[in-house]
Amino acid sequence: MTDKEVLLLRRKLDLLLRTGKLLMESAADTNRIERNMKRVAAFMGIPEEKLHIDIRWTMIMVNVSDEKNSFSKFQKCEKHGINMTMISQISDLSWHAIEQDYSLDRYEEELEKIACKPRNYIPYLVAIGAGFACGGFCKLFGCDWIAFLFASISAFIGFRVRARCIEAGLNVYMAIALAAFVSTCLAYVSSFSGLSVTPYHPLLACALFIVPGVPLINFVDDMIDNHLLVGITRAANTAMMVGAMTFGITFAMRVLVMNDIAIDHKFSELSMVPHESYLTYAIAAAIAAMGFSMIFNIQRRLLWVVAVGGIIAVCTRNFVNFELGYGPVIGSFMGSFVVSLLAVKAVHWFHVPNHVLTIPSVIPMIPGVLMYRSLLAFINMHGVIGEVTNAFANGINSALIILCISLGVAVPNIFARQYIAKDRKRYLQEELEKRRQRGKFLEW
Repeated sequence: MTDKEVLLLRRKLDLLLRTGKLLMESAADTNRIERNMKRVAAFMGIPEEKLHIDIRWTMIMVNVSDEKNSFSKFQKCEKHGINMTMISQISDLSWHAIEQDYSLDRYEEELEKIACKPRNYIPYLVAIGAGFACGGFCKLFGCDWIAFLFASISAFIGFRVRARCIEAGLNVYMAIALAAFVSTCLAYVSSFSGLSVTPYHPLLACALFIVPGVPLINFVDDMIDNHLLVGITRAANTAMMVGAMTFGITFAMRVLVMNDIAIDHKFSELSMVPHESYLTYAIAAAIAAMGFSMIFNIQRRLLWVVAVGGIIAVCTRNFVNFELGYGPVIGSFMGSFVVSLLAVKAVHWFHVPNHVLTIPSVIPMIPGVLMYRSLLAFINMHGVIGEVTNAFANGINSALIILCISLGVAVPNIFARQYIAKDRKRYLQEELEKRRQRGKFLEW
């Protein structure tokens, strides 16, 4: 290869790696990252049989080789977050580049615009959304509207504390622990107001804005798709986030409420059976789903879609759980399964990836009551017979529910992907052939 050809190939690999980096740092699942990178490589004229991609949590590696030459490049991935809008826009860009005959300069320009685009919501608006999301959780757990407000305020302040800590350069897990501590303390203080008939419910929901729903569902996706190394890393990251959240809550409990036996009794007596109308739970689910959508930076035009998804998920869960009597584990699986199944079709209507619609919709089904029962049981152990069994039973049930939520989201999407992949590959080849006929195809 000539020096000019080598420089051109290096530029292509740089753009390809940057595309993958933006997707990884926006919390795309590994299968999506690989599919998008191969599509961009096809746009650049790099044959798939000569392209080798290795995706890790902190590093993406690309190699292009033939009988005579081999070129490899690496890209570090450092700032992991959640940005559903960026995932959608990069997916659209990979198709537009082929369909509209982009040059490399045009592709680089559009990719830079996506990378530099500000988020859809200002930080304080996201914090308000996070606050109301936790308030929606609290309402789903059976609180009154005053407790809903207290939970929202506590979560709002905790969310801002975490944001400030991260801006100041504090370790992300320490920021999570501190945010959980502050939110729990504020929720406990609010229980003394005397304004709510469910004063302890905000303690259940005030820190749930930290729940790592996206990493957890991506972990399940990656493991099922055989991307084991990335999946295990995502699972470890999820465990660290949950551990930091648990530490913050536990520390607050030990400092503030270690002698308040009433709280333990209140949590153990909380009814798991809905005692309000489906309309009330639908409103709470919609609020929670839209709040998490703002945290995940979903497009404004999709907020109502996600709200409807949250309503379908929660109402399906309650119907299967209580009306049919199959229990919370099967109920949660069916709620997420139905939403994911509907999203398989809805993605063609709204032109966004499946997870953009499904993940925020199923987050309101997180089993907060069981999680806190398990946590408090471990904190308040006194050597009484049955304490360990009770703690583990609640912990295992909550873990099973969360796992079934993840599976319910992942399974329909994975099976649908198998059917859709052939059509997309055929469409891609057709578009590339049209590009060759127009004389716009880029050779590697």
